[in-house]
Amino acid sequence: MNIPPELLTVPNLLTAFRILCAPVLLAMAWQGYATAFLLLLALAFLSDVLDGLVARLCGQVSQFGAKLDSWADATLFLTITISAWWLWPEIVRREAVYVGTVIICYLLPALVGYLKFNEVTSYHTWLVKCAVAATGLSMYSVFLGGPAWPFRLATALCVLAAIEEMAITAVSAKLHSNVRSICDVLRPISRKKQG
Repeated sequence: MNIPPELLTVPNLLTAFRILCAPVLLAMAWQGYATAFLLLLALAFLSDVLDGLVARLCGQVSQFGAKLDSWADATLFLTITISAWWLWPEIVRREAVYVGTVIICYLLPALVGYLKFNEVTSYHTWLVKCAVAATGLSMYSVFLGGPAWPFRLATALCVLAAIEEMAITAVSAKLHSNVRSICDVLRPISRKKQG
C-alpha cells in the first residue's frame, strides 16, 4: 500500500500508535496483565494528548488527521470496554449504569452525525476533550481500587459533551471537524441572520 508522504506526519503517526496499541492491549487484558495494560494505555492516552498539540504547533492540522483521530479514539474506546470486562468484571458490573451511559454518550452523537451527513463526525470539542480526560483519569482511580465518584462525575461530563456534539450536528448545514464548541458553529449562523 502506497501512503502519500504528506499523510506521514508526526501527528498522524502519534494517532496511528493508538490504533496499533489496540491488539496489544487486548492481548494483555486477555492474559490478565493489568499493570502492563494500564501502563500501555497511559502511553496511548498520552499520544491522544500529543497528536493534536503537535499538529497545531507544526501547522499540520488536516481533515485526514481529524478523521484518523476519530477512528483511533473509537478503536481505543472499544478496546478499553472489552479489556475492562476481562480484567475487572466486578467493577464493570458495579458501575454498569455509568459504563453504559459513557458508551451511549460515545455512540449516539456518532450515529446522529452519520445519519445526517453519511459520515462519522470528528468535532473534537473542548467539552469532549475534558470528558475524555476526566474519564481516562477516573478509570485509573476505579481500576486501582480508589473511589468511584470521580468516574461518576466524568460520566456527567460525557453526557454534556454528547449533548453538545448532537447540537452541533443539528445546527450545522455541513460537516465540520475540529470545532472547539457549539459557539463556533452558532456565531456564523447568527451573523448571517443579522446581515
